[in-house]
Amino acid sequence: MAEVLSQQEIDQLLNKMKTGGEQAPTAMPEKEAIPFDFRLPNRISKNQLRTIRNIHENFSESLSSFLLSKLQAIVNINVISVDQIYYSEYVLSVSNPACLFTFDIKNTDIKGILELSPELALALVDRLLGGNGSGTKQSKIITPIEQKVLYVVVDKIMVDLKKAWQIIGEYEFVMERFEPDIDFAQITSQSESVLLISFEIFIGEQSYLMNLCFATFAFDAILSKMSNQKLSSIRPVKYNGTTAKGILSNHLQKTLLNIAVEFGLATLTVEELMNLEKGDIIKVNKKIGDELKVKVADKVLFMGQPGVVNKHKAVKISRKIDPKEK
Repeated sequence: MAEVLSQQEIDQLLNKMKTGGEQAPTAMPEKEAIPFDFRLPNRISKNQLRTIRNIHENFSESLSSFLLSKLQAIVNINVISVDQIYYSEYVLSVSNPACLFTFDIKNTDIKGILELSPELALALVDRLLGGNGSGTKQSKIITPIEQKVLYVVVDKIMVDLKKAWQIIGEYEFVMERFEPDIDFAQITSQSESVLLISFEIFIGEQSYLMNLCFATFAFDAILSKMSNQKLSSIRPVKYNGTTAKGILSNHLQKTLLNIAVEFGLATLTVEELMNLEKGDIIKVNKKIGDELKVKVADKVLFMGQPGVVNKHKAVKISRKIDPKEK
């Protein structure tokens, strides 16, 4: 039978509860709160960011090959970050004066900024004009002549971006204008989010920064394609549904080859060759009606008969040479 408490014992227990002498049951540990900014939802998921990173890693490889040939120096380009930030935050990070090229994607509302650090821009101009990239300039303002020189690199960047984005769709990147001040290169409102891809460019032993900034308010169509497509195999959309063999065969069929016809062979001495005059006849080892060798890329593959078609000299293929006959 349970023990019955006296009134004094009951009063003592109540007093302990009031003074905190009796410990309350241990509460469950609270989970760590994760801050979430409702003004800036993550428009792009982690998987989509990973795909975008892969796209621009392919772009950086193509651009580094181009700069290697143009600058005659060792060039390495690495993607160092792919982030979603406020456009106002990006504006505060841009130097003044800056080297900015605005661009858009044709037939879409997507706009972007290509930012070259002033040091990178001046180094590119110096090397493209024959220097070694170590020249010094007191002012970092990019002059109109230097802008024209940089257009060679910027146009190539637009082409390489188009090639890199072909795994998602056919998007044409078109450069609009050069801007030295970020306030005049506004591509979206200050409170909107942007996609910022940062690159580190090594030219020789020097490192420079380059940024690509995309306004994400019009990215929904591209994001839906990223969600629907399986992008495990990097292949342009125009090649979907085809095999590698089919793609190679299609390109091989369009390849140009030189074709030559051997009408015969003759042996002449040096004296006979020196004494040749206009109207002389050289006797060859072929008779009229004999088959002639038809060479494709300096290899004899066919035999044919000479003739005339529409007043043009021609050769009619009579048979294909058997490999054993060769």
